[in-house]
Amino acid sequence: MDIKKIFDNNKTWVSKQLATDAAFFEKLGQGQSPEFLYIGCSDSRVTAEELMGFQPGEVFVHRNIANMVPNTDINSTSVINYAVVHLKVNHIVVCGHYGCGGVQAAMQQSDLGILNPWLRNIRDVYRIHRKELDAITNEEEKYKRLTELNVQEQCMNIIKTAEVQKANRERNLKVYGWIFDIHSGKLIDLKIDFDEILKDIMAIYKIT
Repeated sequence: MDIKKIFDNNKTWVSKQLATDAAFFEKLGQGQSPEFLYIGCSDSRVTAEELMGFQPGEVFVHRNIANMVPNTDINSTSVINYAVVHLKVNHIVVCGHYGCGGVQAAMQQSDLGILNPWLRNIRDVYRIHRKELDAITNEEEKYKRLTELNVQEQCMNIIKTAEVQKANRERNLKVYGWIFDIHSGKLIDLKIDFDEILKDIMAIYKIT
């Protein structure tokens, strides 16, 4: 692609926004107050705002390989802290997607170099749920189920954090786990039971 095309696209987008709302960028420049923090995969086929039907300013976005939230990753933990403590979001979404290359790579027994430490977090999810996953004989269905379980575990990692526990107590913040089906375009709610998970882990992970 000619890079110039991107700037042409930008001009078209600006014109389209101004035609709809002449004060669009003036309001955008006044700050942000999103209700949602979206944590998703870096996959080029998956975009947060478009699949949720949101406009700029309505969702705070963090993306990485396989939508991970490991407690050792200062990037994702800083995003959560900023979104919850400073932006005061009331909803946190972890959104995985079927056909995730990171999940598939984690299921392969191969040396992937610098990706090894990152993918080890997904392999840990496999280890925790190995009995269920190994009972699935269809490889595609196994990939899908690991994708769902990975989202579930990342939701649990978020619920373990002090700022999320505090925000839940003070303003009823919730965490959700979703899957984006790239074959149909539909969002699937995994129906993560925030209150039940919080109750279950508080004996060990209660911080606030």
